[in-house]
Amino acid sequence: MGKKRPSGKKRGPTRAAALLAAGVVGSGLVAGCGTASGTTINVYYSPEDHFQTVVDNCNKAAAGRYRIVYNKLQRGSDDQRIQMARRLAAGDTSMDVLGLDVTWVSEFAEAGWVDEWTGQNKTAASEGVLKGPLDTATYQGKLYAAPKNTNVQLLWYDDRITPTPPKTWDEMMQMSQRLKSEHKPYSVVFTGAQYEGLVVIYNTLVESLGGHILSDDGKSVVMDDGAVQALALLKKVTSSGITDPSLTNQKEDDVRQTFQRGNAAFELNWPFVYASYAEEKPKDLSHFKWAVYPQAKPGVPSKSTIGGFDLAVSAYSQHKPEAYEAALCLRSKENQKVSAINDGVPPTIESVYHDDVPVDPAKPVSADNPNMAQKYPMRDAILSALKTAAVRPLTPVYQNLSTVMSKILSPPAAIDPQTTARKLREQLDDALQSKGVIP
Repeated sequence: MGKKRPSGKKRGPTRAAALLAAGVVGSGLVAGCGTASGTTINVYYSPEDHFQTVVDNCNKAAAGRYRIVYNKLQRGSDDQRIQMARRLAAGDTSMDVLGLDVTWVSEFAEAGWVDEWTGQNKTAASEGVLKGPLDTATYQGKLYAAPKNTNVQLLWYDDRITPTPPKTWDEMMQMSQRLKSEHKPYSVVFTGAQYEGLVVIYNTLVESLGGHILSDDGKSVVMDDGAVQALALLKKVTSSGITDPSLTNQKEDDVRQTFQRGNAAFELNWPFVYASYAEEKPKDLSHFKWAVYPQAKPGVPSKSTIGGFDLAVSAYSQHKPEAYEAALCLRSKENQKVSAINDGVPPTIESVYHDDVPVDPAKPVSADNPNMAQKYPMRDAILSALKTAAVRPLTPVYQNLSTVMSKILSPPAAIDPQTTARKLREQLDDALQSKGVIP
């Protein structure tokens, strides 16, 4: 296979791209460019248990005109990004459709690694999509990916401990203190380890308090009063004796397990926890409840930070018409429903949340033939949260910003709002210029 530069003028590579290109040798397996039976469309996507079912659906729809091959990436998010970035920086033509974490779209677009979606493809990729997920696929006013699935954190609780969930952070902390005095499970658990999960919590608090970390165009550091207030709130909750002793080591699944073991009263986490609870503690599932994210400012809806994946077409693909068609099929309404029911990933298309037709329409709803209402009982809370949700700063150097923020915010109990804000302003400014940060 030869390497061909895509047509059209592309932006020069970023500093990150140049560094990643240097390590391209041995960066991963290279899939074939085609088969004897026709065109192969190579899709690079994170591990998702039933994504192959979606691929099979789309291959059936393609009717032999092309064949989609699912190239499963590593489980680690950083490893996924590095493998794709290294290969794209070297102009690898074997990659067609790329599954991008929502924080990577700006970086890949700025580097010229993915194509802009235009015309009918753009219309099809945008139709019926919720605003927040669509924003994650947009950079400088242009669409660079089709939103496949989104994600948003909820508040999870056990109604045997707290029959009514708290509406605000202050109320949650007060309830936690009361439960602690009653010698009941009381902890507030969330992702407090030094990684992106802590940044997500902080970004949610900043947005919920009306603050800004960066300017709207992502080119300068703001760190306004709302951002400082968020630091104060994060400090308060983590220094009041109501968080888990392992807070600074906890990531998403650690948080899930802590709550599931009965060692917490409140869990802030993604919807994947429901399927895990249903599988591991089915007898207690009726008591596992959810609510929208608590308000940081009373009376003002919270703005929970969006997660998820978008599908982009590689600028180096040699089969772009088929790649766009394949990407649109992989995130169609029908296949978003398949992924939601089987893998618990929230759809980006609003109408899917209201689709109560069972998997097999000819049969009644059952455990073996579920519908959205059965498998996604928290769908109304997710949809409500998505309509007020926040996106992370849209900048090509987001990975740099995340590295800086997670380091400065950790441990959160040691935060001094004004001093920490000053450090963030200084070091985020350097990160925007890629100074002193390993991409």
